[in-house]
Amino acid sequence: MPELPEVETIATDLRPLLIGRRFTDAHVAWPRTLAEPDPVALAERMRDRQVIDVGRRGKYLLIPLDSGETLIIHLRMTGHLAVVPAGSPALADTHLRAWFDLAGDEHLVFTDARKFGRVWLVDDVARVVGKLGPEPLDWTFTAEVLAGRLHGRRVAIKAALLDQTVVAGVGNIYADEALFRASIHPLRRAASLTAGEIERLRDAIRQVMRESIDQRGTLLRDYRTPYGADGAFQARLRVYQQTGRPCPRCGAAIERIRVTQRSTHFCPQCQLAKVL
Repeated sequence: MPELPEVETIATDLRPLLIGRRFTDAHVAWPRTLAEPDPVALAERMRDRQVIDVGRRGKYLLIPLDSGETLIIHLRMTGHLAVVPAGSPALADTHLRAWFDLAGDEHLVFTDARKFGRVWLVDDVARVVGKLGPEPLDWTFTAEVLAGRLHGRRVAIKAALLDQTVVAGVGNIYADEALFRASIHPLRRAASLTAGEIERLRDAIRQVMRESIDQRGTLLRDYRTPYGADGAFQARLRVYQQTGRPCPRCGAAIERIRVTQRSTHFCPQCQLAKVL
């Protein structure tokens, strides 16, 4: 599933393609893709609406309109957005779930092979993203804030980081990479981290996110940007999907375990201490 860096890359690519443009109609090919409103109301409320911005909250794409409403899209595992001209083969794609007509004979198309992605049009963004935790790249995301989010949590720190109410936008890839950089075992109880470890973890999360955004994200099997350019951060991954390869710090073989049913990668030497 695309995480914060990938969604930020998609938002960045879409901004020059959408800001200032007007939607002329909206269509839903797979009804369950649309969380709210119903397809008829979606089309009515999007007609002649101008795009004000393209942003992101956690893993959600936000497209505010001049009506005061916001189009929200969650790509989930296989969702893909692109702006295409009239007559594009994308409009006949068997995985096409929704598309939005733009003035100027172009379309914003949403394809999704696994059908897990969702679309909302709401007047209050908080209804969809209000429970998300702090943005890790925001200046307000301090070590003290992270400590407060982890306080009293007896779950493994890897599981805590995957909880979007703890920190928004962190998923499997960047949780593994941040824990490695912070030298914290993924099975450590979240509440057991010291103040120094929490500060290292906060810094590591921000560092790995920024580096990945600079590289346009990590190349995933189903991740494509609107411009089609692959993410390049996979060349800088230190532990994620590196099972059996030498740790770049100490040379020990990277190991793989499962935490909350998710593959988890770590160095058994650099991330030695654990509390079960």
